[in-house]
Amino acid sequence: MNSKNPRQIAARVLSQRLTSGEFTENLLETALATAGLAPADRGLCHELVCGVVRWQATLDRLIARKTDPARELRPALRNLLRLGLYQIFWLDRIPPHAAVHETVEQAKQAGYHTQAGLINAILRAYLRETDEIRKILADMKISQPALGWSHPGWLVEKWRRQFGEDPTRQLLEWNNTPPKTFARVNTLKTDADQLCERWRAEKVEFEAVPHDWTGAHLAFELKAYPPLPSLPSLRDGWFYLQDPSTLLAPTQLGAQPGELIWDQCAAPGGKTAFLAQLMNNAGKIVASDVDPVRLRLVKDNCARLGVTCVETVQNIDLPMPAARFDRILIDAPCSNTGVMRRRVDLRWRLSLEEIARLQKIQLGLLQQAAAKLKPGGVLVYSTCSLEPEENSATVRQFLATRTDFTLATERQLLPFAEGVDGAYVARLKHDARGSVALEAGS
Repeated sequence: MNSKNPRQIAARVLSQRLTSGEFTENLLETALATAGLAPADRGLCHELVCGVVRWQATLDRLIARKTDPARELRPALRNLLRLGLYQIFWLDRIPPHAAVHETVEQAKQAGYHTQAGLINAILRAYLRETDEIRKILADMKISQPALGWSHPGWLVEKWRRQFGEDPTRQLLEWNNTPPKTFARVNTLKTDADQLCERWRAEKVEFEAVPHDWTGAHLAFELKAYPPLPSLPSLRDGWFYLQDPSTLLAPTQLGAQPGELIWDQCAAPGGKTAFLAQLMNNAGKIVASDVDPVRLRLVKDNCARLGVTCVETVQNIDLPMPAARFDRILIDAPCSNTGVMRRRVDLRWRLSLEEIARLQKIQLGLLQQAAAKLKPGGVLVYSTCSLEPEENSATVRQFLATRTDFTLATERQLLPFAEGVDGAYVARLKHDARGSVALEAGS
């Protein structure tokens, strides 16, 4: 197979996804890193893989309309049909007949000469029914939103009860839209004016995206740009790629220069580095994580961004400072339903049982952090989940057992309301007097 053909690379990644257990984004990144594709072909490959995974349920319904249910399709052939149908109905820039021809040729080159005729027949039948199918697809989004927007039915029903009909449809549409690229200015090395001037020289098109928690000149959308690894401004640490939603939790922590901070689930280090920026690199941040490989990302990112006040520690042998922490940030592991458009196969991996399992971990992290917080200190709990079980319910369950803590503020960022990734942030304040009372009564 031609390693330079974006469609063949896409088919290979989609096949690997079925057997490796690895996330699609990681498989795609590995494949593209060695493919040497031109920018346009790289973009096409990325769009094909992510689009097919996002719209998998809808594509499979189309396949089922034209195939014998008694004869199971081979996974590789199903992926080829998904790729062909995605190009016909979701990619306007690909001429439909070209999509059919390329898909049939792919089947032949992969050794499926006999089955290539079936693929050709199915795709050409859909070419003759294009207008009718487009209407059916549009109607399904209203009458069968889980199928029309390609999401698990249980999750769509859960969101409908939680948000209502129209917000849920907006969320489903958001999840199926390719994510934008955002950057945070690293004021440890530069300022917004200098960075913008450098971006212009590097042929980067950008726009400031102010929010009430970021201010006017901290977060930017990168609208068009050369390959990001080629940008000297990125390599020099002048900015960090980061959705604006992830800046809310560090801002709410209120860390001050000279304080001792614990970033409890730090990898890959975006929030850690932003905390250091807010503290002007003065003080100490202990950044911990359970995964040594991901913890290395924290070190690498801090080094690139000029962060000098961070100490990384693996959780398995957590040697904590003798003094308790002034403030603690818990960016807890969660279902990630607020960032579903960035993690394309997450919807097909998630379950209610997984959400319940994660809630137990989240409560344990809160309890662990509470024991390490200085009397009168601040604890911020955050997730990128939209699910109340992992957010407000977890916080209230914690507060029910720790009456020496009070909820100062909490906020849920919703994609369909704020136009950023979903996030939840709760700021908890420790009452030193309550702690004394608890100890006296124990």
